[in-house]
Amino acid sequence: MRIRKIVLLIMIAVLCVSSYGASYTYAEINTDVSAYSAVLMEQDSGRVLYGKKLHEKRRIASITKIMTAVLAVESGKLDEMVTISDTAVRTEGSSIYLAPGQKIKLRDLVYGLMLRSGNDAAQAIAETVGGSIEGFVYMMNEKAAEIGMLNTQFINPHGLDGKGFEHYSTAYDMAILARYAMQHEDYREIAGTKFHKAPNTEQSWDYAWKNKNKLLTGLYEFSTGGKTGFTKQAGRTLVSTASKEKENLICVTITAGDDWNDHISLFNKGFDQYDLVKLIKKGPVGEVPKELKGHVYTKDAYKYPLTTEEQGEVDIRYEIEEGKEFKNGDKVGLASIYIGEKKVGEKALFYSSSKLKLQASYWLDGIKEVFSMMVGEEVDG
Repeated sequence: MRIRKIVLLIMIAVLCVSSYGASYTYAEINTDVSAYSAVLMEQDSGRVLYGKKLHEKRRIASITKIMTAVLAVESGKLDEMVTISDTAVRTEGSSIYLAPGQKIKLRDLVYGLMLRSGNDAAQAIAETVGGSIEGFVYMMNEKAAEIGMLNTQFINPHGLDGKGFEHYSTAYDMAILARYAMQHEDYREIAGTKFHKAPNTEQSWDYAWKNKNKLLTGLYEFSTGGKTGFTKQAGRTLVSTASKEKENLICVTITAGDDWNDHISLFNKGFDQYDLVKLIKKGPVGEVPKELKGHVYTKDAYKYPLTTEEQGEVDIRYEIEEGKEFKNGDKVGLASIYIGEKKVGEKALFYSSSKLKLQASYWLDGIKEVFSMMVGEEVDG
């Protein structure tokens, strides 16, 4: 049985405030950027709000280090001491000036990696977490495949260009990686740190690192972190994150002449044109067959970024399995979310053997939410 969410239809019929038909085009942000390829993604849903050659394979330089940081965080070894090898010290390119035989916490190496883009830190992390560069690169590519980075290949932990076109990713894949990374509290803390001090056992002075991400350190008030990158072959690359009024965005640019402004422009347009709307609440679901009233619920809420126009096209279709005796905790169906006729997501529905109390204000709350969407107010709940 399919039951449409009737609250929205009632409001449309009674208030006559929606004039958007099925022919509405679900357009992304209309703009251009200096970058060769770019993407703007809403973090929680993964919806792409802007894309430019987002699936084209490109050299990515030091934004590679986001994967290196993720694997370090997931290793569970952040507070263990690392002994720096001669090989790590001799790694070419940007450096945090480690010394052979020096002992330093893995956590501090990740700070040096993310804030100052230390290639020596990347090498030391790879040796510690992967046992060898080869072992760590294998882990990088396994993790990339696991999280859905389908057009990515890593050959090192730092992003230096190989002899050929062997180390690459795409703007979209790097947004997927950033979205995954932001699920980790340690990563969020490190990537969002403006300044970090670390003890130096080899010198009389301690390390003092200022983040190279100028969005975070002063250019953009809503910045929450990210990673810069540059090589001659890749050009300037940048992954950054920003949050405003509980809406979280990820921006990636590759080979950009003006990346700081690219990101600021895309973030501002994303925040201005899209609202993160709660379409399904956590808890009891009222739009079910009579015999299941008070017994069907969702485990969590569903939010999705929508333009004002799209908010008038939301349709939630409830599909309940019929002819079956349900036990407590059984999945009983799906709530599928559509914008017009385009399906954008779904939530599983579950059965409770104990009857759940549907508040008297349930339908009124629904009407209030739809009305708020239509008049452009933020709905967060």
